[in-house]
Amino acid sequence: MNAKIILTAVVLAASPGIALASCSWGKSQAASCAAGSVWDSESQRCVVQSTS
Repeated sequence: MNAKIILTAVVLAASPGIALASCSWGKSQAASCAAGSVWDSESQRCVVQSTS
């Protein structure tokens, strides 16, 4: 029974860290482009903003 208690304590202690680490997977950071440029999601880079 002691092994079950220890295992449960370890799992409960590690859960917040695992949840925090998995939350940031797959998220992209907001891009910041220079003045006159905009973020192009297709090319994944800043491009000059057209005025048409």
